[in-house]
Amino acid sequence: MPHPALPDDLNAIVASAIEEDVGAGDLTAELVPAEAVAQASVVSREAAVLCGCAWFDEVFAQLDANIAIHWSAADGEVLLPGQEVCRLQGLARPLLTGERSALNFLQALSGTATAARSFAEAVAGTGCQVLDTRKTIPGLRSAQKYAVACGGASNHRRGLYDAILIKENHIIAAGGIAAALRLARETRPGFKVEVEVESLAELEEALAGAADIVLLDNFELPALHEAVAQRRARPGCQTRLEASGNVHLETAREIALTGVDFISVGAITKHLRAVDFSMRFRLELPPGP
Repeated sequence: MPHPALPDDLNAIVASAIEEDVGAGDLTAELVPAEAVAQASVVSREAAVLCGCAWFDEVFAQLDANIAIHWSAADGEVLLPGQEVCRLQGLARPLLTGERSALNFLQALSGTATAARSFAEAVAGTGCQVLDTRKTIPGLRSAQKYAVACGGASNHRRGLYDAILIKENHIIAAGGIAAALRLARETRPGFKVEVEVESLAELEEALAGAADIVLLDNFELPALHEAVAQRRARPGCQTRLEASGNVHLETAREIALTGVDFISVGAITKHLRAVDFSMRFRLELPPGP
């Protein structure tokens, strides 16, 4: 599976995390002699999908560019409990200072990638694609979107700026689904237009308006089957269907088998369960006299 491109804001996000944690300086690391050198290794305490290596590397690169890091696993690979994922060597102070921030990125992004892999595997072979949502940790959207892709799921729109998703309040304000679709195409030609519907009657309006995607909000399984049938009843219809709302790992495959094209799952990024990693240090003492 090819890796997605690293986000442009990676360096800035890491700098912000370091500033948040270190501030004017690491008071405890000052207890260690400035010239002391150490080795460290990072171990996964549980099975997981690894993600966040570049953020981990960048933490130490910003603290001390001379720290050497050697990875034995890469983003997207499955880790076993107790598996060593990387080794580090360099001055002890920056290694100690960067430990928490680096592990924070690794545990959060690996947790996101692991959840994405679980959902992607649940619908494997159905032709349905699992999508993330905008329900991300503030400040970490680009990183979590990267993690979702590393886990084998796909990204929905990145924000409010790259696609149009017409929801209930937009429909009310615009004067209906047909009017909202027309205005969207007039004001932003060339952008993908998706509309959220809450009933089969609204779906018919969205299909008549040739929406690019229709989001089926909280449809039960029978209604999802009927929605797919409604689309198939329109020869040449290019509209794609996305199921969303109340999707769980246990129900994802059933939903996918209805024939919808996408399932969007906010839980992948919202209900984050961090992966447990630990960093073990060994101080390299200078030889005695």
